[in-house]
Amino acid sequence: METEYSNIVLFDGVCNLCNGGVQFIIKRDKKNIFKFAALQSEFGQAQLVKYKLDTSSFDSFILIKNEAIFQKSTAALKIAKELKSGWQFFYVFIIIPAFIRDWLYDRVAKNRYRMFGKKDSCMIPTPELKAKFLG
Repeated sequence: METEYSNIVLFDGVCNLCNGGVQFIIKRDKKNIFKFAALQSEFGQAQLVKYKLDTSSFDSFILIKNEAIFQKSTAALKIAKELKSGWQFFYVFIIIPAFIRDWLYDRVAKNRYRMFGKKDSCMIPTPELKAKFLG
């Protein structure tokens, strides 16, 4: 399952925090460069297999940018770099070593369902947003 898209965000489709993150990105993606897919979707699973990532772990935002994979805090910062309204500023935190950034990211990810809740199924995009979602 090949794709022509160069900025794909894979996310936990049942996580309220992750779904909120996707909505946040969509509102600020003025260049309309991001496409989205739930990690649990057929497309998301195919991408995990393609890039030899764990197909049963859904605790990370993943950015596929020009065939390169970015995960956790690095993915979030690279996404922020592309957004408008001052969000690019947060990319400065890329200078902090990934193991430090990801330590904090992992603490939130581990507790995301308890802190933010969980849906019974993956988000279904509205008709207006359907073109932004893959698989």
